[in-house]
Amino acid sequence: MGFENRLTEGNVAKQLIKFSLPLLLSNIVQALYSVADMFIVGWLSGTYTISGVNIGAQVTMIVTNFVIGLAIGGTVLIAQYIGAKKHEEVNKTIGTLFSVMGLSAIFFSIFMTFFVDVMLKVLNTPEESYSMAKDYVLICMWGIIFVFGYNAISAILRGMGDSKRPLMFVGIACVINVVLDILFVGPLGMKAAGAALATIISQAISMILAVIYLKRSGFIFEFRRENFKMHKDKLKLLLKVGIPSSAQSVVVGISFLVLTSMINDIGGVTASAAVGIVGKFNSFAILPAAAMSASVSAMAAQNIGAGLYDRASKTLWTAIAISFSISIVIFTFVQVFPESILLAFKAEPDVVSIGVAYIKAFSLDYLIVPFAFCFNGLLNGAGYSIISMTSAMVSSLVFRIPLVLLFAKVFETGVGGLGYAVPISTCFSMIIGGYFYFSGKWKQDRLKIQRQ
Repeated sequence: MGFENRLTEGNVAKQLIKFSLPLLLSNIVQALYSVADMFIVGWLSGTYTISGVNIGAQVTMIVTNFVIGLAIGGTVLIAQYIGAKKHEEVNKTIGTLFSVMGLSAIFFSIFMTFFVDVMLKVLNTPEESYSMAKDYVLICMWGIIFVFGYNAISAILRGMGDSKRPLMFVGIACVINVVLDILFVGPLGMKAAGAALATIISQAISMILAVIYLKRSGFIFEFRRENFKMHKDKLKLLLKVGIPSSAQSVVVGISFLVLTSMINDIGGVTASAAVGIVGKFNSFAILPAAAMSASVSAMAAQNIGAGLYDRASKTLWTAIAISFSISIVIFTFVQVFPESILLAFKAEPDVVSIGVAYIKAFSLDYLIVPFAFCFNGLLNGAGYSIISMTSAMVSSLVFRIPLVLLFAKVFETGVGGLGYAVPISTCFSMIIGGYFYFSGKWKQDRLKIQRQ
């Protein structure tokens, strides 16, 4: 198959870097969606719109995190079948994944239409930015099927060892998104609604072009109606890996929504804008670790499918070394030049003041996420996403949320002090993942895939 790249052969470091670089670039480009929204509205529309886009994006991210979890299940299952050389099973898995994604998109579009006000009120959304946050969420939800479709295609290709084509598709989307952002938010004055509309239109074009390209390139899966069906055995395996991954992503997202709610309650729209800017920077700062984690999932899954556990383990430690080296540089930059990050978004002086204290505390997380993310990447690749979910829930529900409440209500640290809740909670996720890795239990064949 022309789309298949076997990650079970050759030098581990070379294969990891070769696979992860396009993935990292894809993540960077994808992160530009939300950052472009924030950057452009900051320069063209002001603080209230920044707050609206920030809160709206965090709500939509909960839904997006759900689909990313299912996509991880698709990547892992396809990669293990590739490692086991079972190509017919790959085709059935693809059809099942597309079907699940389509039904999920319809459900969330309907659900969020009725419950958007409930979520925004729970978040203590400032009155000044409420209508803009609502517009952002609704528009994104009505077009969420394109986001789901793109993520499904990317997950399939990465499971097959191809990280270059997803980069091509997302690059097209990003260029379109930036152009439409400037047009809708600037001359047309559509504010947060314009930013959301630009994102959805660009994702739709990207997904449609991706399908056309794959159809014309002899892709293993034929995009015909009869092929979009669920195979019960594949659905069971997808959910076995995907649901814990989705739950993990959603719980982490909810913990950050609690953080946002607390900050909105303490500092109002100014604090919301400051934390929104820091959040956008953070979406870039953790990308090296996130790319390495996803690379470990795909590469380890292929090797586990082939029974090469030592190679899977070597992949993990190589990824940790690379991502930690990059994270140290990012952490140092934040500590030395925190103001420049806020000012890049044209933040007002009071926004900068709050944001500097918050980002200096928050950035300690960059020294921990390479370990936590990469451990979870290996566990996901082995089919043990239930352990990743457990560590995320312990980190978020047992530590992050209680720490936020403790710092805010008992110690009254202010917005800056709340940033420390993030790195402290991530430490516990790292400990749980590390313990399971060193126990060796991840080497048990959880998905029961027969190797040829």
